[in-house]
Amino acid sequence: MIKYSLGIDVSHKKFDVCLSTIGKDQSIKIVATRQFINAPGGFKKLNEWLKLRHKDKLIPLVICMEATGIYYEQLALFLSSKKYSVSVVLPNKAKKYLQSIGLKSKNDKIDARGLAQMGAEQKLELWSPLGKYFYELRALTRQLQSIQELKTAASNQLHASKLAMFELKFVLKQQKKLIKEYDKMIDSLTKQVEKHLRSDQEIMCRIEKIMKIKGVGLLTIAILLAETNGFELFNSASQLTSYAGYDVVENQSGNRTGRTRISKKGNSRIRRILHLPSFNVVRYNEPVFKTLFFRVLERSNRKMIGYVAVQKKLLLIIYALWKNGEEYDPQINCNENAEMECV
Repeated sequence: MIKYSLGIDVSHKKFDVCLSTIGKDQSIKIVATRQFINAPGGFKKLNEWLKLRHKDKLIPLVICMEATGIYYEQLALFLSSKKYSVSVVLPNKAKKYLQSIGLKSKNDKIDARGLAQMGAEQKLELWSPLGKYFYELRALTRQLQSIQELKTAASNQLHASKLAMFELKFVLKQQKKLIKEYDKMIDSLTKQVEKHLRSDQEIMCRIEKIMKIKGVGLLTIAILLAETNGFELFNSASQLTSYAGYDVVENQSGNRTGRTRISKKGNSRIRRILHLPSFNVVRYNEPVFKTLFFRVLERSNRKMIGYVAVQKKLLLIIYALWKNGEEYDPQINCNENAEMECV
């Protein structure tokens, strides 16, 4: 036997586990499976369950789990604190692997078994918890985005009420009052995000270098950093592209060529925050982005395709600037290819 591998499929209320072993002949053998509640009590029972089955401490044990929203975080942190070797894989990577080994059906037990096999066969990078600084930043920016969405919904309701057959002044008054409250909360959260960013001078210095891009504001960079743990989750631009859902999905078979598009199977918060900056950098005549936009527009004859290409390019340039600690220079065209065939 070479090693033990524990696959964990996590959901809101529970998680399924599958403990497997891999031998010297690369054969995979399932040792045991079980389900636990996704709570501290379930974490402790999992630890006891593992101790009973992983008796030979000379044989390494690896744990592979999928990054399912935020539901995996407490369990991953618990296992990491117990000195287990924990690897957290992105959902699209896990999905492609499970498809590659022929798992056609899908349920929690099957996914756990597939993740166990993935951990057994591959040498995955170890997971490390989000630093306190970026964890707090993520909590602030996600709350801000949630309040902004609520304000948008309230504004739409107010607009509909004004166009209704009969206006009810009491309802209009309530809706306007609600929007004012949301405005106060947004203003307060925005100030708190900026205060948090400025609490670390080194990080703020790097942010200011990136903000040399005309049309990219402090909040845009804050959300990108919060959703990527300061880009520590990625070793390459392609990993970041896939995580954000900007990876291209082709649709071609034989002589048939279907529509090519981006997958959108990634962090939607990143795509959402890059939407308006993509318009801004073109409007402010930033040469890298303006050239890309019109080149894609000429080829596709669709403006939105050009703006999505700009979003991806913008993300990759910010990533490169952050990693290298460099200041944005509009005359330098980064090597990452951000062109896309369609939305």
